[in-house]
Amino acid sequence: MKATEYRTDRKCVGMVLRKVKIILEMIKFEHTIFALPFAFMGAVLGNIVVEDTWPTWWEIFWVTMAMVGARSAAMSLNRVIDRYIDAKNPRTANRAIPAGLISITEVVLFILLSFALLFFAAYQLNDLAVKLLPLAVFVLILYSYTKRFTWACHFVLGVAIGFGPLGGWIATTGQVDATALLLFATVMLWTAGFDIIYACQDTDFDREQGLYSIPSRFGIATALMIARGCHLLTVVGLFALFLKAALSIWFLLGVVIAALILVYEHSLVKPTDLSKLDVAFFTMNGILSVVVFTFTLIDLVMTWT
Repeated sequence: MKATEYRTDRKCVGMVLRKVKIILEMIKFEHTIFALPFAFMGAVLGNIVVEDTWPTWWEIFWVTMAMVGARSAAMSLNRVIDRYIDAKNPRTANRAIPAGLISITEVVLFILLSFALLFFAAYQLNDLAVKLLPLAVFVLILYSYTKRFTWACHFVLGVAIGFGPLGGWIATTGQVDATALLLFATVMLWTAGFDIIYACQDTDFDREQGLYSIPSRFGIATALMIARGCHLLTVVGLFALFLKAALSIWFLLGVVIAALILVYEHSLVKPTDLSKLDVAFFTMNGILSVVVFTFTLIDLVMTWT
C-alpha cells in the first residue's frame, strides 16, 4: 500500500470515529444505565419466577444488544425530529444537529443501523419478542411527537422505557404475566416522574413555542407535586413486586434505599430553585436503577441458589 493511500485510509477511519463519538455524545449513550439495569432485572427475575432457572449469558447478551439498539434509535430519532425546536432553545442549541456537527443523513444511517441491531437481537430470542417489535418501534417513534399535542408526553416516554424490563422478561420467558406488567408499570411511573422534573427547566420555552408538558400546562410547583406522586407510586409498585414475586428481605432493603434516593432527589429541586436539577435527574436516577437491580440480584442469589 502506498503511503498516500495509507494516510487517506487513516483519515477516513478517523473521520468515521469522530462522527460516531459525536453521535454517542448527542444521544447521551452513557444514560443507557437508566434503563439497562431494569431490563436485566426483568430478564433475571422473569426467568427465575417463570422457568425456575437463571437466564443464559447468551440471552443476557442479546437483551443488552436489543436495549442498546432500541435506545440509540429512539434518542437519535428524537434529535432528528426535534432539530428545529432544539435550534430555538438556548439550552439545546449547541446539540450536534443544530450546531452543524453532523448531518441528518449520517444520523439517519445510525438510526437504521440501531434498528437493525434491535431487530436482529429480537430474532435471537423468541417469537413473542419478534411479534411485539412493531409495538415497541411505534412507541419509540411516537414519543418524539407527543410534546406537540399532549402534556401526557412524559407517560409515553415512561411506556417506552418500561418496555425495557418488560422486553427483558419476554426475552427469557417468551410470555407476559401479571408480575411482568407490574414491573412495567412501576418503571413507567418512575420514568414519567423524573421526566416531569427534567421538563421543568424548559417551562417558559415550551409555553412560548406552544409545546406541551406538565410543567408548561400546570406550572412548576404542581408539576413537582405530580412527579412526587409518580415516584410515590413507584415505591408502592416495588413493594407490590416484593409481595407478588415472593422476594426476600434483600429486595425489600433495595426498595427502602430506592425510596430514600427518591426523597433526596425531590429535596434537590424546588419551584424557585432548579439549579441542582442535573444531579436530581442524571445522578440519582442512574444510582436508583443500579441499586434496585443489584438488590434484586442479591435476593435471587441468596434465596434461590
